[in-house]
Amino acid sequence: MTATLIGFTGLILLLLARVPLGFAMLLVGVVGTSMVRSPQAALMGASTTIFDIAISPAFVVLPLFMLMGAFVTQARLSDDLYDAAHAWLGHFRGGLAMSTVAASGGFAAVSGNSVATVVTMSKVALPSMRRYKYGDSLAAGTIAAGGTLGILIPPSNAFIIYGLLTETDVGQLFIAGIIPGLVTIFLYIVVVQTVVTIRPHLGPRADRSDWRTRFRTLVSVWGVLALFLMIMAGISFGVFTPTEAGAAGALGALLFAISRRRMSWHGLYRSLFDAGKTTAMLFAVIFGALVLNQFVVLTGVGDTLSAFVTSLDAGPTVSIFAILGILILLGMFIEGLAMILLVVPIFVPIVEAMGIDLIWFGVFLVIAVEMSLVTPPVGINAFILKSMLKDVDLSTIFAGIAPFFVADIARLTLLIIFPALALWLPSLLR
Repeated sequence: MTATLIGFTGLILLLLARVPLGFAMLLVGVVGTSMVRSPQAALMGASTTIFDIAISPAFVVLPLFMLMGAFVTQARLSDDLYDAAHAWLGHFRGGLAMSTVAASGGFAAVSGNSVATVVTMSKVALPSMRRYKYGDSLAAGTIAAGGTLGILIPPSNAFIIYGLLTETDVGQLFIAGIIPGLVTIFLYIVVVQTVVTIRPHLGPRADRSDWRTRFRTLVSVWGVLALFLMIMAGISFGVFTPTEAGAAGALGALLFAISRRRMSWHGLYRSLFDAGKTTAMLFAVIFGALVLNQFVVLTGVGDTLSAFVTSLDAGPTVSIFAILGILILLGMFIEGLAMILLVVPIFVPIVEAMGIDLIWFGVFLVIAVEMSLVTPPVGINAFILKSMLKDVDLSTIFAGIAPFFVADIARLTLLIIFPALALWLPSLLR
C-alpha cells in the first residue's frame, strides 16, 4: 500500500509539472514496477501491453467514432443544436445556460467525447452568454458539466472501453445510457433554474424568438437525429456491429457535411488530423493507464480495496456506495478513462459475485467517471475551460461546477434506487 501511495504522489507531482497524463502514468507504472520487480520485468510488461492493445482489432471502433465526431464538428451541427435550444429556451431566466446543457446533450449524441463537447460548446455558447452578461461561474460551470455528457450519452468512448474490458455488449451499454443521459440533462436544467432563482443576476433573459424561428431551427437539427437513430437502430437490431456503426456514422457525418457545403479539402484534412490527434492522445492515456494498472496490481492495492468492500458484508447497496466513495476519491487525482482502466479489473469481479448486472454497473461507473472530469484538483474539463478563458480564475470555474456536482450525486442515488433507469431499455431488446 505504501508503494501505491508513493506512486500516486509521484503521479500528482508529474501532473502539476504539466507532464501529459498518459506519459505520467506510463512513467510511474514503469518506475514503480521496476522497484517492485525489476527494470527488465517492467519494460517487458509495458512493451507487451502496449503492443497487444495497438494491434487489437476491437479498438478500431474508437478512432472511427472520433472521426465521426470530427466530421460532425466540421459540419457545424453544434451551431444548429445551440441555435435551436436558444430559440426555445433563451427567453427564460438562465435560458442560455439551459440551452447549453440541451445542446451539449445533442452534440454528445453524435460525438461521444467529453473534451470535444467542452471545446465545441465553449466556442458556440460562451459568446452568447457573455453578450447577455451571464456570470462567469454559471457560464463556465454549465459548459464544464454539460461536457461530461459526452461520455454518457451514446455513442460513448467510455462505454466502448468498458465493454471491451468486460466483454459486455457495447450496443446494450449504448442503449442503457439513453435514459440516464436524459435524466442528467433534466437535473442540470433544474440546477440552472435553482441557481438563477437564488442569484438572478447570473443568468439574465435573452431575446424571445418568434414561433417561425423556433420551428425553423428544429428543422435544421435533423442531421443529429438521423445520425443518432442510424447508429442506435443499426446496433440494436443487429444490422451492424459497434465497429461497423462507427464506420457508418463517420461516413454519414462526412456525407452530411458535404451536402451542407461545409466540407472542403482543407476541412477534410483538418478533420482527419484532429481525429488522429485525439485518438493518439486517447491511446496514450490507455497505454499509460494499463501500465500503471500493472504496478497497482503488483502492490496489492486491488486486493486491499476488494477486501474492504467485501468486509462490509452489508448487501449490494452498501457495497455500491462504498465503491462510489472510492471512485470519487480516485477521481480527484485520475482522469476519467484512465480510472475506468484502473478500477474495472478490481471491482467487476466483486459486483459479479454480488449478482449485480454488468450493464447497470457500466452506467454507474461511467457516471462516477463523469464526476472526475469536473472534480478538483485534476478535473480535466475545468482545466480545458481555463485554457480557453484566460480571464476567469480556476476557483470561479470550480465554484460554478459545484451545484452540478450535487446533481451528479442525486442521479447516482436515483440509479442505485431505481436500477430500471439503466436496465429497462436494454431489457426490451434482449
